[in-house]
Order: sequence, then structure tokens, then C-alpha cells
Amino acid sequence: MSAEAAALRLGSSVARAAAQIWLGGRRREQERHLPMEELIRVRVGGVRLQRSVARQFGQIADAVFDRLEPFLAREFRHLDEESRRVVVDAVCGTLERADLSDDALLVADANAAELIRRITRAVPAPAGLGEAEEALYALLLAECVEYYVRVVRGLPVFEERATAELLVRTATLGAEIARILERLPDRSLLAPDGSDQDTAFRRRYLELVSRDLDEVELFRRTAARASSPRVRLSVAYVSLRASGDDGRRREGRALPRSRRPEMSDWESRDEGSGMRVEAALGGASRVLLRGEAGSGKTTLLRWLAVTAARGAFTGELADWNGLVPVFVKLREYSGRRPPPPGALLDGVAGQITGIMPRGWVERQLDSGRVLLLIDGVDELLDKERRAVRDWLRRLLGEYGSVRVVVTSRPAAAGADWLRREDFTALHLDRMTPSDLAAFVRQWHQAVREVGAELPCPVDELPRYEQSLLTSLKDRPHLRSLAGTPLLAAMLCAMHLNRGRRLPHSRLELYRDALHTLVHERDADRNVPSALESPLGLGDKLVLLRDLAWRLSDNNRSDIDLERAAGYVSAKLRAMRHLDPLDGARVLAQLRDRSGVLRSPAEGRLDFVHRTFQEYLAAEEAAQEDRMGNLVERAHLDLWRETVMMAAGHAHARQREELLGGILDRADREPRHARALRLLAASCQETLPEVPDALAARLDAAVTALLPARRPTDPPALAAVGPSLLRRLPRSLAGLTEKAAVQTVRTVALIGGAEALGVLAGYVGEGRPKVIEELIEAWAYFDSDSYADEVLARLTLRGRWITVTHSGQWSALRRLKHADWLYARAPLPRDPTELPPLTRLLAFEYGAGLDLGTLRAHPGLHTLALLGFGPMTGAEAVADLTALRSLYLNVPSASWLEGLRLGPDLDSLSLWFLPPATDLSVLAGHPGLRTLELMARTPCSLEGMRQLSALPGLESLTLHSVDATAWLDSPDPLPPSLKRLRLLNCVLPTSLELPGVQVTAR
Repeated sequence: MSAEAAALRLGSSVARAAAQIWLGGRRREQERHLPMEELIRVRVGGVRLQRSVARQFGQIADAVFDRLEPFLAREFRHLDEESRRVVVDAVCGTLERADLSDDALLVADANAAELIRRITRAVPAPAGLGEAEEALYALLLAECVEYYVRVVRGLPVFEERATAELLVRTATLGAEIARILERLPDRSLLAPDGSDQDTAFRRRYLELVSRDLDEVELFRRTAARASSPRVRLSVAYVSLRASGDDGRRREGRALPRSRRPEMSDWESRDEGSGMRVEAALGGASRVLLRGEAGSGKTTLLRWLAVTAARGAFTGELADWNGLVPVFVKLREYSGRRPPPPGALLDGVAGQITGIMPRGWVERQLDSGRVLLLIDGVDELLDKERRAVRDWLRRLLGEYGSVRVVVTSRPAAAGADWLRREDFTALHLDRMTPSDLAAFVRQWHQAVREVGAELPCPVDELPRYEQSLLTSLKDRPHLRSLAGTPLLAAMLCAMHLNRGRRLPHSRLELYRDALHTLVHERDADRNVPSALESPLGLGDKLVLLRDLAWRLSDNNRSDIDLERAAGYVSAKLRAMRHLDPLDGARVLAQLRDRSGVLRSPAEGRLDFVHRTFQEYLAAEEAAQEDRMGNLVERAHLDLWRETVMMAAGHAHARQREELLGGILDRADREPRHARALRLLAASCQETLPEVPDALAARLDAAVTALLPARRPTDPPALAAVGPSLLRRLPRSLAGLTEKAAVQTVRTVALIGGAEALGVLAGYVGEGRPKVIEELIEAWAYFDSDSYADEVLARLTLRGRWITVTHSGQWSALRRLKHADWLYARAPLPRDPTELPPLTRLLAFEYGAGLDLGTLRAHPGLHTLALLGFGPMTGAEAVADLTALRSLYLNVPSASWLEGLRLGPDLDSLSLWFLPPATDLSVLAGHPGLRTLELMARTPCSLEGMRQLSALPGLESLTLHSVDATAWLDSPDPLPPSLKRLRLLNCVLPTSLELPGVQVTAR
């Protein structure tokens, strides 16, 4: 239903209600329920006069239409037409059933807010509406009742007057009511009126979030202008993967459909074992999301905020629609207390908080309809982090139903940092080649919107995109280098801006990106301010390094603008080769033109990304020979990245001082020994060479860390590189199962042909978790080579094999005993080419799935189809005679009509059932013992009483089902039922089911 059609229907309902109260009269209650046309015919004599009266009420309907149509055009635009129709039907039905008589209006003192309260108590909202639909229903009902009250208050009050007098008044009635509605002020915070203040501010706030947080800057600028080109985050965003706090895959019931294009084999070769972060978030209401520098934590939170503001979540996050996003950047509270509830919006929406209704944030929190996004625990000092944890504990103690996502680097917040507050810890994984390929494609798609600001014609972008993908295919070290969204974005920008010349190491990537941002971009394009500036590239970097060190030295991520100008002035005075310059002006030019500095708030300055600050601080430490300072701080997580990059910047003597000092501390400080040795080992990633005097000590430090035991060990140890493989055992027999698992993961993260050979030596291992890890490692190697050298020699029968891209299907065909398949890539159209399957778990169907093709696997015992794509051939399920367990996401209400169940099916789960689903297809099934039903939104399902006809049903689980009428009916349950679980269900006031174990929550 379009906004225009919805407004017209609602306007007609309001006018009809007004006509009924005016024409019906107190003494003729039966006439109040007549249609308006019939009521006019009964009460008004003469066809001409009847038409005149009808026209006047038509004007009233038009006036209401003029008010509602723009409102509907902008509110809840994500709802489809069917959902809008359901909401409009519900509002019109409520207006028809509600007591809108003159008596009711007088009892409410002709006050719209009071009448709304009375109506909602007497006529509850209909069941079956989703959260977003319920919100729209409440808004529309309130608007219509407000208009109705205004209309009725303008109607003639003398009901017993003669019909002639009545008709005289109607001649100008429509125009008068239209003028009344025209004088009704727009819902505005500047002219607030009653209960609409909260709704109006919410609307304005969500529009601001949707607009401002959706814009992101490129890491390069391509035009001679003071601001960088901006692209839409909603276009550039690429979904990443997350693992649980134990470092392994976190399971979920359903995954959102991928929007990635078809990829070649290398692009999809290394799909990680983690699930999509959106699916992982959907399984928890409180999440601590940890990730390394540049891993996309802030970008993810911004995307969540924008998507919540637009109500555009799908898949497992669909029930987040209707939430109010609140984005809090903790770096803005360094050195001061975290914000009270009333100040939570200051960072993002400070420009409109002055007109925020008093207590608005508290009311939103209390309703549980807030998505609280807290970014950057790692950017605070340790004592400030403790204060944030206490603040969060108090906030959630008062508002316990709020959904929360908190981000941090792993070193600053362990997986259990918020465990007492019932947070689930997730870790953002490094981008795999398939993620990187998707990122490259989305990045180029996003920059197409920049248009004329690009360094090349827009129609050449596909050539640049393909050139970069080819370079990544041919140079594995580049794929390893661009493991985070930050580094990948820099790589894309550098490739586009510098004629496809690409760096070889992380430090080189940072260096080249800084040179491009700070100086070369403006100089190459003859920007006047760059040509006139007396500062060369080296001079600018000296100033930026000094600022970066001062911030890091004080454990800060931002600085007062005036103080920063003082630092720049002092540094300029020491640069004697330059004529005297004004520090404030130089700083302003660096901020406006370099793309490295920014003002996050009025009067404040910081680096656009903390990684740039760390890189520059590390270079400053090397330039000013501050290795002793770094050694003293090496145990602090805030300094980890700076120390690692300083090792790469340092010359030979400095490297010996830095690494030797760290290892000396490890020897004499048991408390920090492991962290310091891990840091020393990680430094080898950036070292151009290892001094002879340190080589033996580093080897000893690494040996002391082996075998890896903790989930956080493999990434740190893998940074040592292929040389680590020589110190890893060739057999896992002497290791505990936990150490063996982490050793396999370490080898997989190192990757390469030598690592493949090491893993091939582990195939005789028989412990289940180690075999699972060896299977998971398939994601990090060439599909065919790993299948031949490792998987083909493992005992695969009865173990899940994960397939994540189309390139693995051909290799899978050679694994004759791979009978349990976990498919997160579109299933092949011809499943006869697969080994005989007994269990199939599929999360993605591609263009669609024909269940008839599964007849090629008559031995299927378990089938789980948990994607959201289309499915056909439901009748073929009955032909899978060996099937005992079936799990389905139901694509539509009508889809079940064709489903046929085999007689031996024992367990059935039907998820995401639409409200109109008819369960009659299940009636009388003889073998079904376990049944689980989950509706998309709390609603009643048709045919519930047929469940009593399931003769062998022992266990029944219902999610989000209105079970009131069903449980109140005579004998709703089969006599065989032993267990009934009711989760988020609408239930009768009294629930007594003798002989059945009932769990309800």
C-alpha cells in the first residue's frame, strides 16, 4: 500500500467517524455503525442535499489526507506494502471498534491524549504485528485520534436542531474543518504540543544519525578542496566474520544472504571459520566485540547505527528494527567521567540536544528500545576503563533490557572483561582472501559515487578493480598484508592514486599512505596552498610525529586545539631552516589538507585513525632515540602496536636496545613475562633483519611460548612468520589436546607450502577436537592441495566438513567419506557430483534450491536448510525415506502447503513462520516425536489444534507464538506429550497442564 493510498484510507476513516458522531445522534445508537453514505441517506432528505453533505465530509477526509500523506512518506520507509496495508487495516479496525461517541469524548474532556489512552485500554493492538509494525500502528492511531478530536470540536453542538438548520451549517462545514486542520501546527519541537514531543524528536534524531553516520572519508583525497571526498558507508560496508571468545566458530540458526558477486577460486579460497558478524550479534543482547587495530570495529558500529535508524535490518538482526541507536565514542570522555543518560547523544547529535524533550533518553532506555553502541574501550587508560565498566554496570542495572555492543582491542579488554555483566565476547577475524575480494569490489563500487573527484575516469574503475584483484591473486604476501579493512582501504586507495604501484610490507604501506595523504596528492595536482607552503614533506612529517608522540606519551588520543598549536609553534622554532611561521595556521593547514588530522569536536584535534598516531609515534621514538621509554611501557597494551612498528623504524643499535630490554624485563618480571615475550616475537613481523646478538634470545623467547595454549597465542606467534615452523613439533602426540588445537591453528595462520607440509604430518592425530581444527584449516590453503594432502587422509565420516565457496565443491567430490556437510556457499545445481551425504546443513541457496535434487542422496538422515532464499520442490521431502530430522526456515506461508513428510521423520523444526501459516499439513503424522515452531513475530498460527492429532509427539517447543486460544481450547495437547517449552509466547493467564513438564519464559 502506497503512502498516498494509506493516507486516503485513514482520512476517510476519520471523516466517517466524525460523520457518525454528528449525524447519528445520541438516541439512535444503531445508526452509529452505518457506513457514512448510508447514514447520510437516512438522516438527510433529498439527493442534492445528500451529495452536498457527502462533499463536505469529503473535504474533511482530504484535509486529513494532506496531513498524513507526507508523514507516511517518510516514516518507516523500509516496510513493504503488505506490512503497511496490515497496519492501516489495524488502525481503521480500531477506529471502527473504539467508542468515539460524544459521551466518550466528553469523559476524556475532549483531550486527544486521554482519549488515546482510553482507546488503547479498551481496544488492544491486534496480535501478529512485528515491532516496526507496532510502532507505526501506535503513531498512526495517535495521529488519527488527534485529527478526529480537532474535527469533532469544530462540529455543531446542537444535535436536536431542525434538519434545515443542520443543512445550513453543512454548507461551510468542510471548509471550516479544513481551515482548523491548516491552523494545527506541524509536529515540531520548536512548537511542542503534548505527547508528540518524543515522537518528533525521535524522527529528527534518526534522520540525523542516518545522514551523518552514513558518510565516511576515503583515506586519500582526490581534489583540490578542503574536505576529503566522502562515500556512503551503506554502500562501502562489507560484512566481516567473528569468532566466539574461545577462538572458534560461534554457531547461529541462520545467516543473512550474502550480497557478494561470483568469485574466482582464489577470491573465495580462504573463507575463515567464523560466522558473519551480523549473525553472531543476532544471538546475543550484550556483546563485547574485540578486534585488532583497523579491523573495522568502529565502521561496524556506525553501520549498525545507520541501519537501525533506517529500520533496514534483515536476517537474524530483523528484530533490531525499531531500535533507537545511541553511538558513544569513549575517546571523547578521556580524562572525564562517562556521560549520564541525558548526555549520551552529545557526541553524535549535540547540535539538536538543546531541543530534546526532558527525559527523552531515559524514556527510550526504560522502554528497552535502545541499541547502545560504545566504541573504543582501548583508547582509555586502565583506570578509565574500570570507570567505564562501573558506569556500564550501573546503566544496565537500571535499564536491563537495552541491547549493547562494546568494542575494544583484545589487549585492552579480555574476553571475560564484561562477563559479570552477562556479555558475550566476540572477536572480529582478519579478512580472508574472499573477504578482501568482496571489500575491493565494494570499495570501488562506493568510490564510483565520487565521480569527477577521482584520479581517473569513472568508466576506467572496473579496470583498476580487476588489476588490483589480479595483483592480489598473484602475490600472496599482499593478501596477507591487507588483512584488515583499514589496510585494505589504504591498499585500494594507493593502487588507484599511484598508478597501481603496491607496497611490500605493512610499514611500507603506512609510509606510502602518509606520504600520499600529507603531501604528494596536493603537490601532484598543483594545489595552490601546497605550492605556496614553505613546508616540504619532511617538515610536515616532523610536526606530525611530534604531535603523535606527545599524544601517546600522555596516553591520549585527542588534544586541545590551542595546546596542539603551541606544540607546533615550539617545534617550528626549532626548525631553523624555515622562516618564522604561525603555529596555529600551520596546524590548521595540516588538519584541513593532510587527511591525517581532524577535529572530532569543537576545539579538539586527533588523528583520523589511531594506527596513524601509533606509526608516527613509533617513527618519532626511533628518530629521537626513545627506546628506553618504549621498553618501560612494553607491557602496556596501549603501546603494543607502537613498539612493534618502532622495531621496524629503528636502526641496528636501537633494535638491540629495544628487543634486548623487552627480553630482559621478561626474564625478571614473571607477571609480564608471557606478554613481553609475545611482543618480542611479534616484532619480527616488522624487523628488516634480526641482529645476531638477538637471534638466539628471540628464538629462546619464542620457544618458551611454545606450544601455543591460549586462543590469543596463534595470531601473535604467526607474526613470527614461516621461520616459526621449524620450531614447531612434527607430531602432536606429546601435546595436550588444547595445545595441539592451538598449534594447528598457528600453522594454518602462517600458511604457505611449508605450513601445508607440517599439517600433513599431523593427519595421524585421532583426538576429535584436533581433527576438527585440521578440517577448519582447509580455509587457509589451496582447496585442491589441502584436500589431497590432508583431508583425504583424515577420518571424515561423521564429522562436519565446512564448504564456504564454489571452488571447494570440486575438491569435495574426491573426499568419498565426507558425509556431513556444512554448506555456507550456494549448493551445486547437481548434487549427484557430491559424495553420498547423511547430514546436510546449508545456510545459503544462491539463486534458489530445488529440494528435488536431494533425491540423489537417499541416505540423508539430517537435513537443515537455514538460509533465506527461495526453495521449490517441497513435496520431494517425502522421498527422502531415511530422513529422521528436518530443520527449515520457511520461506512463505503458502510454502508449507506442498510439504510432504516421510513416515519415519522423528524431529521437525520450522523457523521464521509467517503469521498466516497453516499447520494442518502436520496433522496425523505418525512418527513425529519432537516438534519446534518459531514464528517471525509473536502471532497466532492457523491449525494449532491439529497438533493434538500427532499421536507420538513427546516434546513441543514454541517460539513467539500467541498460544492463548489454542491452550484454552479443549484438549489442545496430544496425550503422549511430556515436555512443552514456551519461549517469548503469549499465554493464558492460567496455565495448568497436568502430566506435562512446562517451561515458559
